[in-house]
Amino acid sequence: ICCDWRGRQLSCISTGLQKRFGSMATIRDVAKMAKVSISTVSVALKDGTQVTPETLKRITDAAEAVGYTPNPVAQSLKAGRSKLIGVVIGSMQNPWFGDLMAGIEETAQQHHHLVTLSETRMDLERERATIDVLCSQRVGGIILSPYVTTAEHVKFLAELKTPLVVIDQKLEGLQTDFVGIDNELAMAMLTSQLLRLGHRRIGHIAGTTGLWTSERRKQGFRETLAAGGVEPDETLIVDGQYDGQVAYDQAMRLLTRPDRPTAIIAANVLMALGALQAINDLNFKCPDDISLASIDTVPWASVIHPQLTVVVQPIAEIAHAATAFLMDRVNAPHEAIAPRERIFTPKFVAGSSSAPPPARA
Repeated sequence: ICCDWRGRQLSCISTGLQKRFGSMATIRDVAKMAKVSISTVSVALKDGTQVTPETLKRITDAAEAVGYTPNPVAQSLKAGRSKLIGVVIGSMQNPWFGDLMAGIEETAQQHHHLVTLSETRMDLERERATIDVLCSQRVGGIILSPYVTTAEHVKFLAELKTPLVVIDQKLEGLQTDFVGIDNELAMAMLTSQLLRLGHRRIGHIAGTTGLWTSERRKQGFRETLAAGGVEPDETLIVDGQYDGQVAYDQAMRLLTRPDRPTAIIAANVLMALGALQAINDLNFKCPDDISLASIDTVPWASVIHPQLTVVVQPIAEIAHAATAFLMDRVNAPHEAIAPRERIFTPKFVAGSSSAPPPARA
């Protein structure tokens, strides 16, 4: 049993034909039976949309009859690259990346590619080594969510011969495709909501200092406070490193201050859960004593009490756009494609974790 380009199972239905062509049927045998050229067979089995439905049926029927299966290794060597896409992320602990991978795999499969996932553990040297290995394996392309980088690393990425698309964390100075969200708007949505509820002392557990996304979200937080007539208190902006345990420790520090904030915004859901744990451990009630909001959510959000006020990213759309950008470059390796950028608008979802500040505040 083998598979055609659509994943449909094929079986050799004619014992006589099997005997005639043997177990090593070739593309020439398929072309002869289908009464088309070898090049037409090659194109049809690679991408069935490039021939008429009638021709495709003749070719797939002929391939089934003679027992022909394209050799993926040979195809990869001929093309100079494999049908594999490498996805490189910082941490698998973030549930955001799980949903992202599902979307990338779905889109990649539509283009007859498979996906491999690598975790850098937010280590710059590990990120570079991972990319080196993927390139040496001649992957078709790479989708990268980078960690804090340097000018030297940007130069390394810029010199890659393998097609590259960057998601989430934009790298200044790198001329390549980028897909992400409007981070300033995401933070403005949450901050505005808390201001409307009457909060004036709002803490922000930010992402890792220096990351493009972290800095954009902090900028959105500061600008929205200022626009609402509130002078940003820099001592209420802390680095949570996109880590739940670090966020827990930072929330403890914020909530044990004599002038503690009445609300906290976390830059991602892992840090929001760390902050919620700190609120519970200090015997505060959310949102009666302290309101909480976050960018992103988790698949099990309905079991979290209280349900978080969040801004969610359109992960499926991000995954599709990034993979489509990469496939454009993979399928046209010699075409000069100018760097493209796709910025998506996040969505505000009100939860029960935010309410007006307590009267004593």
